Amino acid sequence: MTYDLIVIGGGPAGYVAAIRAAQLGKKVACVEKERGGGTCNNWGCIPTKALLHDAEFYHRMTHSEGSPFTIKDVSYDWTKLIKRSRVVSDKGAAGVDYLFKKNKIDSIRGEAFLDKAGEVRVKLADGKEEIHQGAKILIATGCVSRPMPGFPFNGTTVIGSKEALALPTQPKSVVIIGAGAIGIEFAYFFNSFGTKVTVVEMLPNVLPVEDTEVSQALEKSLVKQGMTLLTSHKTVKTEASDSGVKITVANDKGEEKLLEADICLVAIGVSPLLPGGDLKIGLTDRGYIQTNDKYETNIPGVYGAGDIIGPPWLAHVASYEAVQAVEGMFVPGHKPKKVTVFPGCTYCHPQVASVGLTERAAKEKGLKYKVGKFSYAASGKARAIGASDGFVKLIVGEPHGEILGAHIIGTEATELIAELGLAITLEATYEEIEATIHAHPTLSEMVKEAAEVAAGHAIHV
Repeated sequence: MTYDLIVIGGGPAGYVAAIRAAQLGKKVACVEKERGGGTCNNWGCIPTKALLHDAEFYHRMTHSEGSPFTIKDVSYDWTKLIKRSRVVSDKGAAGVDYLFKKNKIDSIRGEAFLDKAGEVRVKLADGKEEIHQGAKILIATGCVSRPMPGFPFNGTTVIGSKEALALPTQPKSVVIIGAGAIGIEFAYFFNSFGTKVTVVEMLPNVLPVEDTEVSQALEKSLVKQGMTLLTSHKTVKTEASDSGVKITVANDKGEEKLLEADICLVAIGVSPLLPGGDLKIGLTDRGYIQTNDKYETNIPGVYGAGDIIGPPWLAHVASYEAVQAVEGMFVPGHKPKKVTVFPGCTYCHPQVASVGLTERAAKEKGLKYKVGKFSYAASGKARAIGASDGFVKLIVGEPHGEILGAHIIGTEATELIAELGLAITLEATYEEIEATIHAHPTLSEMVKEAAEVAAGHAIHV
C-alpha cells in the first residue's frame, strides 16, 4: 500500500500526527506494536492519574482531622484499584481507535522496520511481513524505562513504572531510586495506601528540575506524610532476589546505609526506543533521533517527533511537535516551531507545576528579576476547601515586567499553570496579569495576587 504519510508509533506524537495529516486530506497509516495511545495512555500519564486520584481520595478519608466529618473503617481493594486504572486506559485506547476510523486512517498492528527511505516493513503478530510505501515517514516510537547498570528489571522485585502500574499485590515496602516526577508520583501513591516508602536521589533535592524553593517545600510535605527521603545519596550496591531487594546507598560524605524492601522501583530516566531496520538515521550523542528545524532527519522524507527526539519527555510536548512536523510537511509556507515554552507537572499531593525559568536559572543567566510570591494560606478559597499548603511564585523580568517563569505548589497547581503558560507565550507582563479581574473566591486569583506582590502593592499579604 502507498501512503502520503506513514507514522511509526501510536502515542501522543504518533496518533496526533496521523490525525492532523488526515485532516489535511492525506492518506495516512499508523503502525503500532501494541495499541493506540502509546505509553502515555496505556502505561504512563493516564493510568497513573487514575491511581493518584484514588490515593488522594483515600488519604483524605483517612486523614480527616480538622474536618466536621468522622470517618471510620475506611478500606480499599487493591485489585480493584489496579483494575480501575486499566479500564481507564482501555477507554483511552478505544478512543484512539475511534478517531482513526473517523479520520479514515489505516491502523496497522505490528513492528515497523526501516530498511530504506520511503518504505516501511511491518512484522505482524502472526509473523508475516508487509511492505508499505510512504512519501513521508514520521518516527514517533517514544522511550522506555531505563534500568540501572548491573541491576536489570526482573518484573517482580526490580521494576519500572510499567510494572508498578499492574502489581498484583500491594508491597509492604518499596525503595524508589530517582526523585523525578515519576518517582515522586509513585512514592505518593504507595505511601497513601500504607506502603513504607524510601526515596533515593543523588541530587540535593527531589524534583531537581523544579525551582529549589518548590522542591524544598515538597520535601517537607512528603516527610510529614511519612516518607523517607534520602537526597544527596548514591546507590553503591544492589542485590535482588525473589523475595525482595537489598540496596546500599551512600551520602555525600561516603557514609553507607543498607535499605531492604519488597520491591525496588527504578525511576532514573528513559531510553529511546528506536525502530529496527538497516536505514542509518542520524542520532544524538545520547542515542535519540536527530532532527533539523523541520523535524526532518538526515534521511530526506523521514521525520521524528516526541520523546524519540529527546527531552523534554512530555506527552503534551510530543503532540505539539507532531503537529508542527506534519504541518511543515504538508502546509505550504508553514515554518515548524520548536518547543520553547511548556508546562511541567507532577501530580503528587501537593501538586507541583511550572513553566519557564526557575529562579536558579534566572540567576545563572545573570538576568535582572524580582519575585512575586503568594501563599495558599492567604487565599480564602484555599482555606475554605482545606488546602492551605503551598504557594504561587512568579519570576518577573526587569525592567519590562515580563514573566520569565512561574512555579506553583499546592492543590490544583497543574490546572492553574495554564494561565501562566499563555502569559509567557503572549509576552504578557505582571502588570497585565494584575489588571485582569480574576473571579473571587477562586484558587486562580492567587496568580493575580502574586503579580500584585511583584508590583509592591499586594492587598492580602
